[in-house]
Amino acid sequence: MNRVATIALTALAPISWGSTYAVASELLPPDRPLFTGAMRALPAGLLLIALSRSLPKGAWWWKSAVLGTLNIGAFFPLLFLAAYRLPGGVAAVLGSAGPLFVVGLAALVLGERARLRTVLAAVVAAFGVSMVVLTAEAKLDLIGVVAGIVSSASMGAGTVMTKRWGRPEGVGPLAVTGWQLTAGGLVIIPIAALVEGAPPALDGKAFLGYGYMMLINTGAAYVLWFRGIGKLSATSVTLLGPLSPLTAAVIGWAALGQALSPIQVVGMAIAFGATVFGQLPGRADRAAVAAATPVAAAPEGPFGSPEETDRNVSMDLGNVKVRR
Repeated sequence: MNRVATIALTALAPISWGSTYAVASELLPPDRPLFTGAMRALPAGLLLIALSRSLPKGAWWWKSAVLGTLNIGAFFPLLFLAAYRLPGGVAAVLGSAGPLFVVGLAALVLGERARLRTVLAAVVAAFGVSMVVLTAEAKLDLIGVVAGIVSSASMGAGTVMTKRWGRPEGVGPLAVTGWQLTAGGLVIIPIAALVEGAPPALDGKAFLGYGYMMLINTGAAYVLWFRGIGKLSATSVTLLGPLSPLTAAVIGWAALGQALSPIQVVGMAIAFGATVFGQLPGRADRAAVAAATPVAAAPEGPFGSPEETDRNVSMDLGNVKVRR
Protein backbone atom coordinates (compact mmCIF):
# COMPACT_ATOMS: atom_id res chain seq x y z
CA MET A 1 0.00 0.00 0.00
CA ASN A 2 1.45 3.39 -0.97
CA ARG A 3 1.95 6.30 1.41
CA VAL A 4 -1.10 8.27 0.27
CA ALA A 5 -3.42 5.32 0.89
CA THR A 6 -1.86 4.74 4.33
CA ILE A 7 -2.37 8.40 5.26
CA ALA A 8 -5.97 8.29 4.03
CA LEU A 9 -6.76 5.21 6.12
CA THR A 10 -5.07 6.65 9.20
CA ALA A 11 -7.00 9.91 8.77
CA LEU A 12 -10.25 7.97 9.23
CA ALA A 13 -9.39 7.65 12.93
CA PRO A 14 -9.45 11.38 13.86
CA ILE A 15 -12.38 11.88 11.48
CA SER A 16 -14.27 9.23 13.45
CA TRP A 17 -13.29 10.85 16.76
CA GLY A 18 -14.82 14.06 15.47
CA SER A 19 -18.25 12.41 15.75
CA THR A 20 -17.86 11.82 19.50
CA TYR A 21 -19.55 15.05 20.59
CA ALA A 22 -22.58 14.59 18.32
CA VAL A 23 -23.11 10.97 19.39
CA ALA A 24 -22.62 11.78 23.08
CA SER A 25 -24.97 14.77 23.02
CA GLU A 26 -27.72 13.03 21.04
CA LEU A 27 -27.63 9.42 22.23
CA LEU A 28 -25.74 8.99 25.50
CA PRO A 29 -26.62 9.76 29.15
CA PRO A 30 -25.52 13.30 30.10
CA ASP A 31 -22.65 14.12 32.46
CA ARG A 32 -21.10 10.64 32.44
CA PRO A 33 -17.86 11.18 30.51
CA LEU A 34 -15.77 8.68 32.47
CA PHE A 35 -18.36 5.94 32.17
CA THR A 36 -18.47 6.72 28.45
CA GLY A 37 -14.69 6.48 28.25
CA ALA A 38 -14.72 3.09 29.96
CA MET A 39 -17.51 1.86 27.69
CA ARG A 40 -15.54 2.99 24.65
CA ALA A 41 -12.29 1.32 25.65
CA LEU A 42 -12.81 -1.89 27.64
CA PRO A 43 -15.46 -3.72 25.53
CA ALA A 44 -13.63 -2.77 22.32
CA GLY A 45 -10.34 -4.01 23.75
CA LEU A 46 -11.78 -7.32 24.88
CA LEU A 47 -13.45 -7.81 21.49
CA LEU A 48 -10.18 -7.21 19.63
CA ILE A 49 -8.33 -9.61 21.92
CA ALA A 50 -10.98 -12.25 21.28
CA LEU A 51 -10.74 -11.72 17.51
CA SER A 52 -6.94 -11.83 17.48
CA ARG A 53 -6.72 -14.70 20.00
CA SER A 54 -3.51 -13.24 21.33
CA LEU A 55 -2.38 -12.14 24.78
CA PRO A 56 0.75 -10.19 25.69
CA LYS A 57 3.89 -12.15 26.48
CA GLY A 58 6.91 -11.19 28.55
CA ALA A 59 7.68 -7.47 28.56
CA TRP A 60 4.56 -6.73 26.54
CA TRP A 61 2.42 -7.04 29.66
CA TRP A 62 3.93 -3.89 31.17
CA LYS A 63 4.44 -2.20 27.78
CA SER A 64 0.73 -2.63 27.01
CA ALA A 65 -0.13 -1.22 30.43
CA VAL A 66 2.07 1.83 29.85
CA LEU A 67 0.78 2.46 26.32
CA GLY A 68 -2.83 1.83 27.35
CA THR A 69 -2.50 4.33 30.19
CA LEU A 70 -0.89 7.01 28.02
CA ASN A 71 -3.16 6.62 24.98
CA ILE A 72 -6.43 5.76 26.76
CA GLY A 73 -6.47 5.50 30.56
CA ALA A 74 -4.99 8.94 31.31
CA PHE A 75 -5.91 10.64 28.05
CA PHE A 76 -9.68 10.09 28.20
CA PRO A 77 -10.29 11.36 31.78
CA LEU A 78 -7.99 14.36 31.34
CA LEU A 79 -9.59 15.22 28.01
CA PHE A 80 -13.09 15.09 29.50
CA LEU A 81 -11.97 17.12 32.53
CA ALA A 82 -10.57 19.81 30.23
CA ALA A 83 -13.76 19.81 28.15
CA TYR A 84 -15.90 20.34 31.25
CA ARG A 85 -13.69 23.06 32.74
CA LEU A 86 -12.92 24.96 29.53
CA PRO A 87 -15.96 26.23 27.60
CA GLY A 88 -15.76 27.77 24.18
CA GLY A 89 -13.54 25.19 22.53
CA VAL A 90 -10.36 26.00 24.50
CA ALA A 91 -9.93 22.27 25.17
CA ALA A 92 -10.00 21.58 21.43
CA VAL A 93 -7.31 24.19 20.87
CA LEU A 94 -5.10 22.63 23.54
CA GLY A 95 -5.69 19.24 21.94
CA SER A 96 -4.72 20.56 18.53
CA ALA A 97 -1.36 21.57 20.01
CA GLY A 98 -0.60 17.88 20.57
CA PRO A 99 1.53 17.59 17.40
CA LEU A 100 4.05 19.99 18.94
CA PHE A 101 4.56 17.57 21.83
CA VAL A 102 5.07 14.73 19.36
CA VAL A 103 7.59 16.73 17.31
CA GLY A 104 9.73 17.32 20.40
CA LEU A 105 9.38 13.80 21.83
CA ALA A 106 10.01 12.17 18.45
CA ALA A 107 13.25 14.12 18.11
CA LEU A 108 14.39 13.02 21.58
CA VAL A 109 13.18 9.41 21.60
CA LEU A 110 13.04 8.37 17.93
CA GLY A 111 15.67 10.62 16.41
CA GLU A 112 13.13 12.09 13.97
CA ARG A 113 14.42 15.44 12.81
CA ALA A 114 12.21 18.35 13.89
CA ARG A 115 11.78 20.04 10.51
CA LEU A 116 10.70 23.66 10.31
CA ARG A 117 7.90 22.77 7.88
CA THR A 118 6.48 20.26 10.41
CA VAL A 119 6.50 22.75 13.26
CA LEU A 120 4.98 25.38 10.98
CA ALA A 121 2.22 22.98 9.90
CA ALA A 122 1.41 22.15 13.54
CA VAL A 123 1.26 25.81 14.59
CA VAL A 124 -0.85 26.89 11.61
CA ALA A 125 -3.24 23.95 12.09
CA ALA A 126 -3.71 24.87 15.77
CA PHE A 127 -4.36 28.48 14.75
CA GLY A 128 -6.97 27.36 12.21
CA VAL A 129 -8.69 25.17 14.79
CA SER A 130 -8.79 28.09 17.21
CA MET A 131 -10.64 30.13 14.59
CA VAL A 132 -13.22 27.33 14.31
CA VAL A 133 -13.87 26.53 17.97
CA LEU A 134 -13.03 29.59 20.06
CA THR A 135 -15.79 32.03 20.98
CA ALA A 136 -15.80 35.44 22.59
CA GLU A 137 -17.15 33.88 25.80
CA ALA A 138 -14.20 31.48 26.15
CA LYS A 139 -12.67 31.67 29.63
CA LEU A 140 -9.53 30.08 31.02
CA ASP A 141 -9.60 27.80 34.04
CA LEU A 142 -6.27 26.73 35.54
CA ILE A 143 -7.32 23.14 36.29
CA GLY A 144 -8.87 22.80 32.84
CA VAL A 145 -5.81 24.25 31.09
CA VAL A 146 -3.46 21.92 32.99
CA ALA A 147 -5.72 18.93 32.23
CA GLY A 148 -5.82 19.86 28.54
CA ILE A 149 -2.06 20.26 28.30
CA VAL A 150 -1.35 17.03 30.17
CA SER A 151 -3.89 15.12 28.06
CA SER A 152 -2.15 16.28 24.88
CA ALA A 153 1.23 15.38 26.34
CA SER A 154 -0.08 11.96 27.38
CA MET A 155 -1.41 11.17 23.90
CA GLY A 156 1.79 12.52 22.35
CA ALA A 157 3.97 10.35 24.57
CA GLY A 158 1.76 7.35 23.81
CA THR A 159 2.10 7.97 20.07
CA VAL A 160 5.89 8.21 20.27
CA MET A 161 6.29 5.15 22.50
CA THR A 162 3.90 3.16 20.30
CA LYS A 163 6.21 3.99 17.39
CA ARG A 164 9.35 3.16 19.38
CA TRP A 165 8.18 -0.21 20.69
CA GLY A 166 6.32 -1.27 17.55
CA ARG A 167 4.69 -4.70 17.77
CA PRO A 168 5.99 -8.12 18.84
CA GLU A 169 7.08 -10.28 15.92
CA GLY A 170 4.15 -12.12 14.39
CA VAL A 171 1.52 -10.05 16.23
CA GLY A 172 -0.89 -7.89 14.23
CA PRO A 173 -2.39 -4.47 15.00
CA LEU A 174 -5.68 -5.97 16.20
CA ALA A 175 -4.00 -7.66 19.15
CA VAL A 176 -1.79 -4.73 20.16
CA THR A 177 -4.73 -2.33 19.94
CA GLY A 178 -6.84 -4.70 22.01
CA TRP A 179 -4.17 -4.89 24.70
CA GLN A 180 -3.96 -1.11 24.96
CA LEU A 181 -7.71 -0.51 24.98
CA THR A 182 -8.23 -3.16 27.66
CA ALA A 183 -5.46 -1.74 29.85
CA GLY A 184 -6.78 1.79 29.39
CA GLY A 185 -10.36 0.75 30.17
CA LEU A 186 -9.23 -0.97 33.37
CA VAL A 187 -7.52 2.26 34.44
CA ILE A 188 -10.67 4.33 33.81
CA ILE A 189 -13.19 2.06 35.57
CA PRO A 190 -12.13 2.74 39.20
CA ILE A 191 -11.83 6.48 38.46
CA ALA A 192 -15.34 6.49 36.99
CA ALA A 193 -16.71 4.60 39.99
CA LEU A 194 -15.18 7.08 42.44
CA VAL A 195 -16.17 10.22 40.55
CA GLU A 196 -19.49 9.29 38.94
CA GLY A 197 -20.81 6.46 41.09
CA ALA A 198 -22.93 3.59 39.82
CA PRO A 199 -23.51 3.17 36.06
CA PRO A 200 -26.58 4.95 34.68
CA ALA A 201 -29.66 3.21 33.33
CA LEU A 202 -29.38 2.71 29.57
CA ASP A 203 -32.14 2.90 26.97
CA GLY A 204 -32.16 1.88 23.31
CA LYS A 205 -30.54 5.10 22.14
CA ALA A 206 -27.72 4.69 24.65
CA PHE A 207 -27.04 1.12 23.54
CA LEU A 208 -26.92 2.32 19.93
CA GLY A 209 -24.56 5.16 20.84
CA TYR A 210 -22.25 3.01 22.92
CA GLY A 211 -22.25 0.34 20.21
CA TYR A 212 -21.07 2.90 17.66
CA MET A 213 -18.49 4.32 20.08
CA MET A 214 -17.14 0.88 20.90
CA LEU A 215 -17.00 -0.64 17.40
CA ILE A 216 -16.33 2.32 15.08
CA ASN A 217 -15.24 5.33 17.11
CA THR A 218 -12.79 3.35 19.25
CA GLY A 219 -12.14 -0.22 18.08
CA ALA A 220 -11.78 0.34 14.33
CA ALA A 221 -10.41 3.89 14.72
CA TYR A 222 -7.58 2.93 17.06
CA VAL A 223 -6.62 -0.06 14.92
CA LEU A 224 -6.19 2.32 11.98
CA TRP A 225 -4.39 4.87 14.18
CA PHE A 226 -1.85 2.42 15.60
CA ARG A 227 -1.41 0.81 12.18
CA GLY A 228 -0.61 4.26 10.78
CA ILE A 229 1.94 4.87 13.54
CA GLY A 230 3.69 1.67 12.50
CA LYS A 231 3.91 2.67 8.84
CA LEU A 232 4.37 6.47 8.99
CA SER A 233 6.48 8.80 11.08
CA ALA A 234 5.08 9.76 14.47
CA THR A 235 4.90 13.43 13.44
CA SER A 236 3.07 12.64 10.21
CA VAL A 237 0.42 10.68 12.08
CA THR A 238 -0.14 13.23 14.82
CA LEU A 239 -0.51 16.06 12.29
CA LEU A 240 -3.76 14.35 11.26
CA GLY A 241 -5.21 15.15 14.70
CA PRO A 242 -6.78 18.51 13.75
CA LEU A 243 -9.16 16.60 11.48
CA SER A 244 -11.09 15.65 14.64
CA PRO A 245 -12.31 19.14 15.69
CA LEU A 246 -12.86 20.04 12.03
CA THR A 247 -15.08 16.99 11.59
CA ALA A 248 -16.96 17.89 14.77
CA ALA A 249 -17.65 21.37 13.38
CA VAL A 250 -18.88 19.96 10.06
CA ILE A 251 -21.18 17.45 11.79
CA GLY A 252 -22.51 20.17 14.07
CA TRP A 253 -23.36 22.27 11.01
CA ALA A 254 -24.74 19.47 8.82
CA ALA A 255 -26.57 17.31 11.37
CA LEU A 256 -27.20 19.46 14.44
CA GLY A 257 -28.12 22.75 12.77
CA GLN A 258 -25.21 24.71 14.21
CA ALA A 259 -24.22 27.79 12.21
CA LEU A 260 -20.75 28.34 10.78
CA SER A 261 -19.52 31.92 10.54
CA PRO A 262 -17.23 33.09 7.73
CA ILE A 263 -14.33 33.20 10.20
CA GLN A 264 -14.95 29.57 11.12
CA VAL A 265 -15.02 28.54 7.47
CA VAL A 266 -11.70 30.34 6.88
CA GLY A 267 -10.27 28.65 9.97
CA MET A 268 -11.36 25.25 8.68
CA ALA A 269 -9.64 25.93 5.35
CA ILE A 270 -6.44 27.02 7.12
CA ALA A 271 -6.38 24.01 9.45
CA PHE A 272 -7.14 21.56 6.67
CA GLY A 273 -4.52 23.12 4.40
CA ALA A 274 -1.90 22.91 7.16
CA THR A 275 -2.82 19.26 7.77
CA VAL A 276 -2.35 18.41 4.09
CA PHE A 277 0.89 20.43 3.96
CA GLY A 278 2.20 18.47 6.93
CA GLN A 279 1.73 15.20 5.01
CA LEU A 280 3.76 16.26 1.96
CA PRO A 281 7.01 14.28 1.78
CA GLY A 282 10.18 16.23 2.43
CA ARG A 283 13.45 15.88 0.57
CA ALA A 284 14.59 13.09 2.87
CA ASP A 285 11.41 11.11 2.17
CA ARG A 286 11.76 11.57 -1.59
CA ALA A 287 15.41 10.52 -1.42
CA ALA A 288 14.45 7.36 0.49
CA VAL A 289 11.83 6.50 -2.12
CA ALA A 290 14.30 7.12 -4.94
CA ALA A 291 16.98 5.02 -3.26
CA ALA A 292 14.49 2.17 -2.85
CA THR A 293 13.54 2.23 -6.55
CA PRO A 294 15.22 -0.68 -8.35
CA VAL A 295 17.44 0.10 -11.29
CA ALA A 296 16.98 -1.96 -14.45
CA ALA A 297 19.85 -4.37 -15.06
CA ALA A 298 21.81 -4.08 -18.27
CA PRO A 299 21.40 -6.95 -20.75
CA GLU A 300 24.21 -9.46 -20.66
CA GLY A 301 26.74 -9.41 -23.45
CA PRO A 302 25.77 -12.61 -25.25
CA PHE A 303 22.25 -11.20 -25.83
CA GLY A 304 23.30 -7.96 -27.52
CA SER A 305 26.07 -6.27 -29.40
CA PRO A 306 29.02 -4.78 -27.43
CA GLU A 307 27.95 -1.27 -28.49
CA GLU A 308 24.39 -1.83 -27.24
CA THR A 309 25.64 -3.30 -23.97
CA ASP A 310 27.95 -0.34 -23.36
CA ARG A 311 25.14 2.10 -24.14
CA ASN A 312 22.69 0.36 -21.77
CA VAL A 313 25.24 0.21 -18.96
CA SER A 314 25.97 3.91 -19.37
CA MET A 315 22.25 4.73 -19.17
CA ASP A 316 21.86 2.59 -16.05
CA LEU A 317 24.82 4.27 -14.35
CA GLY A 318 23.27 7.63 -15.12
CA ASN A 319 20.18 6.65 -13.15
CA VAL A 320 22.03 5.52 -10.01
CA LYS A 321 21.54 7.85 -7.04
CA VAL A 322 24.91 8.86 -5.56
CA ARG A 323 24.87 8.98 -1.75
CA ARG A 324 27.12 11.52 -0.06
